[in-house]
Amino acid sequence: MFKPASDKYLIVGLGNPGREYRHNRHNIGFLLLDRFIEKHHLASFTRSQSRALVTSGSVADRSVVLVKPQTYMNLSGEAVGSLVRFYDIALERMLVCYDDIDIPLGIIRMRARGTSGGQRGMQSIIDHLSSNAFPRLRIGVGRPAGQTGASTHVLRDFRPEEIEVVQPAIETAVDAIDCYIENGVELAMSRYNGPPDRDR
Repeated sequence: MFKPASDKYLIVGLGNPGREYRHNRHNIGFLLLDRFIEKHHLASFTRSQSRALVTSGSVADRSVVLVKPQTYMNLSGEAVGSLVRFYDIALERMLVCYDDIDIPLGIIRMRARGTSGGQRGMQSIIDHLSSNAFPRLRIGVGRPAGQTGASTHVLRDFRPEEIEVVQPAIETAVDAIDCYIENGVELAMSRYNGPPDRDR
């Protein structure tokens, strides 16, 4: 008998576990989900499942599971693939949130599908799901200055002047997730793909 996919939403924030990485550019997915659960008064990330920290609740009358993989960035697909199968998530109901050096600092971009763009955590997820047909929300962390390599850049903390730009972007990204859950990816894209102060 055909079993329909769950009506749950899976919201994944990418990052690296450990206190030393907490405020790195690479951990903006974790920072975003922390702000999301704060806004919606959801339980903190204290439950461990499938090599991830997980919490769940209701947002806009939808059942939502929030995930922080604890596998380190480059192996994110191990946790995400397992959770997609466990909760029987339809891929259009999974949103992956992560940093992107090819987007200017503080700009967000949502897409319905696509390649990893070289982001190894995303590539790991695509590999484990054998599909790139799922929404993603990228938050720009900007390209490194001078001779600094990309891998070094994303593992550095935001500078104080960058935090002033990143914090409004995170607030906008939280609103974009809300819109995605309530209205779908196409409307979220049309409203939120741009600077944090863009008219909506």
